[in-house]
Amino acid sequence: MRIARFSIDGNVAFGAVEGDKPDELVLDIIKGIPFADFELSGTKVPLSKVRLLPPVLPNKVVAFGRNYAEHARELGHEVPDAPFAFFKPSTAVIGPGDEIQYPSFTEDLHHEAELAVVIGRMCREVPRERVKDVIFGYTCANDITARDVQKREKQWARAKGFDTSCPLGPWVETDLDLDKASDLTIQLTVNGEQRQLGRTSEMIHRIEDLIVNISEAMTLLPGDVILTGTPAGVGPLNVGDAVAVTIEGIGTLTNKVVKRG
Repeated sequence: MRIARFSIDGNVAFGAVEGDKPDELVLDIIKGIPFADFELSGTKVPLSKVRLLPPVLPNKVVAFGRNYAEHARELGHEVPDAPFAFFKPSTAVIGPGDEIQYPSFTEDLHHEAELAVVIGRMCREVPRERVKDVIFGYTCANDITARDVQKREKQWARAKGFDTSCPLGPWVETDLDLDKASDLTIQLTVNGEQRQLGRTSEMIHRIEDLIVNISEAMTLLPGDVILTGTPAGVGPLNVGDAVAVTIEGIGTLTNKVVKRG
């Protein structure tokens, strides 16, 4: 099931996305919230009539860096022996169609296409064999990075945590099992030109490893997001660029870069 979060006539709701053709998609509005037992209302609205929002509002976004060997090498980094985590604040999150604001403190803004894992229940110290039980679903993400700031400051809080640096969407796909999610095509285009192309099977540390690793240290809450790393091909973005992340079996997340006002 594809679960979207949207607004219509000033109201915010969750809905199940139905249909196959992009111009014929509809939303069946959900009674309640998707992290608990819910029912479909049977009230349907065309997707074209709503504004899609970030599919979840995470308490925290835990991101893992250098999780694809070729990406680590293209930036001159060693491949880490253990998962390497950092954080993006909830204020970094935007949804499909929202604008990525080019910060005034950087001159080298980069894209990073990523598979995002959405947590479905409160959990801590998750054993490897139970990881599948705590995953709600998967969505597309773009880990927007101020590369010059990242290199200069070493600590990544400003370089990767600024407002609009975490586009998510267009919805959460809940029907992918862990095995399928571990071998999906992930690609990114800028103005229609392919920049990144890889498979989630190229991850150094698998999805299970990442969730085991971070849940050893902290409690994960429903709606929290885990970013799993980016394949090679990262590169610069300019004001006016349209950047799109497409992941097999999930969908496409598109955002435009604008000058911060």
